[in-house]
Amino acid sequence: MKTCLITGASGGVAAALAEVLRGQGWRLALVSREASRLAPGADDLVIEADVATEAGAEAALAQAVDAFGAPPDAVAHCAGAILIAPIGRTTEAQYRACLAANLDSAFFVAKAYAPRVQKAQAPGALLFFSSVAAGIGVANHAVIAMAKGGIEGLVRSLAADFSGAGLRVNAIAPGLMRTPATERMLSNESAARAIAAQYPLGRHGEAADAAALGAFLVSDAAGWISGQVIGLDGGFQAVRPYVKTA
Repeated sequence: MKTCLITGASGGVAAALAEVLRGQGWRLALVSREASRLAPGADDLVIEADVATEAGAEAALAQAVDAFGAPPDAVAHCAGAILIAPIGRTTEAQYRACLAANLDSAFFVAKAYAPRVQKAQAPGALLFFSSVAAGIGVANHAVIAMAKGGIEGLVRSLAADFSGAGLRVNAIAPGLMRTPATERMLSNESAARAIAAQYPLGRHGEAADAAALGAFLVSDAAGWISGQVIGLDGGFQAVRPYVKTA
């Protein structure tokens, strides 16, 4: 049975990914700072830890290894936070919290997982989440763009460091997806239409879109994919559709 540790497991994308993997027969370890917010399956391991700290990430991986008897076959790092604000109105506390939630957590989870895979001499998969804002300028995204840009650099570096150990490292760079964290932005019909109009395929993303791609990237079917940041954005970064004028 394949095993996967999912961080930020109370979030919308993480929950959708867990549902897909559960349906494919994976055994899951769900990590959250607040375990009471999780809705685990009957066979899921629940771990309460703050993976934005080295001690928290190490504790989460150690508990998963104890339960599974080996490092997880995959780790999907879904923990993170969104900060959309002009740089002039971004406080130091907001800045540091955003970097900790996104970038620090990614580094410490990787540090806890990758050496274990190397030592076990067994293949593994590590999945991160970036953002379209790391690849193209988007207004009022300065801090989150910094954090996610760092994650993209981390993906390539880790893929190089651990390819010989059989660890694949990739990231998904989504556009705006409907999750509990973004529901406020899509709360009325006119706002939802305006957001959808920014994407060449004519809609915003759904958590299920990320879950489908994430489940593929951690699976054996993606066994020759590593060091990649894959856009999941309805063509936002790559396509400029022809616009008819009246």
